[in-house]
Amino acid sequence: MGICDQRTVIITGSGSGLGKAYALAFAAEGANVVVNDIRVEAAEAVRDEIIKAGGKAIATCDDITRMDTAQKIVDAAVAAFGDVHVIVNNAGIVRDRMFVSLSEDDWDQVMRVHLRGHFCLANILAKRWRDQSKAGQAVDARIINTTSGAGLQGSIGQSNYSAAKGGIATLTLVQAAELGRYGITANALAPSARTLMTEGPFAEMMKKPEDGSFDYYDPANVAPLVVWLGSPLSKGITGRTFEVAGGQVMLADGWRFGPARDKKARWNPGELTEVVQDLIKEAVPPQKVYGS
Repeated sequence: MGICDQRTVIITGSGSGLGKAYALAFAAEGANVVVNDIRVEAAEAVRDEIIKAGGKAIATCDDITRMDTAQKIVDAAVAAFGDVHVIVNNAGIVRDRMFVSLSEDDWDQVMRVHLRGHFCLANILAKRWRDQSKAGQAVDARIINTTSGAGLQGSIGQSNYSAAKGGIATLTLVQAAELGRYGITANALAPSARTLMTEGPFAEMMKKPEDGSFDYYDPANVAPLVVWLGSPLSKGITGRTFEVAGGQVMLADGWRFGPARDKKARWNPGELTEVVQDLIKEAVPPQKVYGS
């Protein structure tokens, strides 16, 4: 018996890297897995690997950034397994350039895949789960989003990616606040692992060790937390962002109110230099932007 027995999970971008690691780990814990990837052969290969190991899986290559094609993914999952309980929004792309060198298309493509890609399936499923809850059905559903250290602290050369991932972190907060009444939790993770997106700029740093020591950047290191978040064991945990790297699981501490001064009246512009300087002295220093 696994911790996800009888649960069905849709995982986007699961033809390789983190998504594949999640798919294999969910299947090992008894879940029915919907392997979604725009690369047909990659999705089918992961599906076949799960089935060969005795698990249950189907493959889809429908576009996650359109509502009509995202609906096809949900329909396929329901037809195969009866229902859906978990969505893992994992798919993503990068178009890395310094901010002044970004094109409109560089910006739009990253926003489309990350933000629209996180919206469409989750929106369709949230409506489904809401309707089930209102009809008196017990719902124990999960939205698992993917942000990034770039979205939490910023990353030089990745302003588009950082903005999208920061948006996903905030989206998770709102989903958690709005959807809890229907039995839906929403959490996010910022994984650090070797994937197709990191093999360029971080290839040397993240390469697999040749001496057989612990592979810190193996995507499989991130999978246990994702599977746990998708299981009934995580009930009540919502609106949280986790950073995962190697064997470390860290709870991220987001924006919150800091030091304040209240004049009880309108400030004059010239007064604010000393006020702002004092506030900065009292505040916890921000983490540095990656690459700075």
